[in-house]
Amino acid sequence: MKDLNLDSALVSFDPATGERIGQAKIFTPEEVKEVVSRSRKAFLKWRTTSFEERKRLIMRAREIILAEIDEIAELISKESGKPFAEAISMEIVPVLDLMQYFARKTKKLLKPRKIQIGIFSLLGRSSKIIYEPYGVIAIIPAWNYPFSIPLGEATMALMAGNTVVIKPSELTPLTGLKIGEIFQKAGADEDLVQIVTGDGATGAALVESLPDKIMFTGSVATGKKIAEIAARNLTPFVLELGGKDPMIVFKDANLDIAASAAVWGAFCNTGQNCSSVERLYVEEEVAEKFINLVVEKTKKLKQGNGLESDVSVTVLSSEKQLSIVKSHVEAFRKEGARILIGGNHEGLFFEPTVIVDVKNSMLPMQEETFGPTLPIATFKTEEEAIRLANESNFGLTASVWTSDLKKGKRVAEKIQAGTVCINEVLYTHGIAQTPWGGMKLSGQGRTHGLEGLMELVQPKHIHLNRFSILPDIWWMPYSETAIKTFKALAKHFASGSMLKASLALPQIVRRLKELLANK
Repeated sequence: MKDLNLDSALVSFDPATGERIGQAKIFTPEEVKEVVSRSRKAFLKWRTTSFEERKRLIMRAREIILAEIDEIAELISKESGKPFAEAISMEIVPVLDLMQYFARKTKKLLKPRKIQIGIFSLLGRSSKIIYEPYGVIAIIPAWNYPFSIPLGEATMALMAGNTVVIKPSELTPLTGLKIGEIFQKAGADEDLVQIVTGDGATGAALVESLPDKIMFTGSVATGKKIAEIAARNLTPFVLELGGKDPMIVFKDANLDIAASAAVWGAFCNTGQNCSSVERLYVEEEVAEKFINLVVEKTKKLKQGNGLESDVSVTVLSSEKQLSIVKSHVEAFRKEGARILIGGNHEGLFFEPTVIVDVKNSMLPMQEETFGPTLPIATFKTEEEAIRLANESNFGLTASVWTSDLKKGKRVAEKIQAGTVCINEVLYTHGIAQTPWGGMKLSGQGRTHGLEGLMELVQPKHIHLNRFSILPDIWWMPYSETAIKTFKALAKHFASGSMLKASLALPQIVRRLKELLANK
């Protein structure tokens, strides 16, 4: 990236220690516009590259990550606060897999596609779809996955022929800059992948700078603001806006496994996942046994600095996040719920907290907490479980736990969410081949998978007429013969039957003779 003015700086801190890690510049709106302009110029060249050339760049970047895995994981852990183990397992491993998958498969996935156009093919017509890149893709990720989300989306965008401008969260600017450094080391043109660090004003400037598409991960409130600005400019976007994800545990589930899944699903990354288990519904008959298992497993979790190898739960990202978690736990208390374990904090270290006697009507069951809390309610019937799960304005993911797979599939199909897992939880964002996105307030559009790749290209329809020596029968001038022909088309040609369509041929011939005679 070109050197730009460093008059103002954004300081990055380790939330676990308060230690100053480093600083990054705050880009001005004018500088952001300059970056987007350079990105658009770089696009004109990059869009002409072959899939093989794009693949070579991505695979070189991938090798750099592998060579620097400890350094990168430590930076992610320090800046986001997550355990070092999760920096590897939930950030680096998934994005390495995504990089190799799309490097190898994008050419096939974006292969031109012939369209069957039915009876129009009898007239010598054919159609196909080709896929063209958008141009400049603006990526604005959240702080909770500062490496895997922007790098994964950038990889897919680049393989599709786009250029990329990433605006990292103000809480994790150094991780964002690391992504830019990786591509520079891999030999990318300096304007191919650019990083603009700064605060919310920087992100707003990027949205206003007329990128060709916006990929945003973050809060509903910010997502609405981005959608409003984008709408004024008719800029397309993908929004991933979080969730309040339910987990349903039936009495026939393997309760020990389900309890372990609940603990991991609620407390990994200190609960700061869009798809964390934030509502758990367990069948009343086994509730006491299941809750005891959850509490015992929670007691075994070590909380501390994420750089320690045996630490499972770490720190909240900021005072703002701590305030939300504290207010939700206090609201549960005031509304009659019981805290079985946790509920306290020291600094930004909030204890893993298990809460029971909760109801959907309680405020924290409707708002995203984004912290290490696990509220547990009970249900009596399958229908009640589905109703409770769907009583939310969010719909990102959900999970169903049962030994009856037929029942699991039945319930999964009735839950309003972008992803529903059966006997699994949370992790499918790490599967490159599967789409990621939600319903309701959880966002619009998809990332990952074929569906996510299609968000990064524009389909172009190419239509060919091999019989160009003849006029089309629907051309001017119109006449009585023309109207009779059109009626024949309505009755026979538009029937979808080749046999019936042939009945219109005599009238079509008469119309062609008329048009040729009037040349």
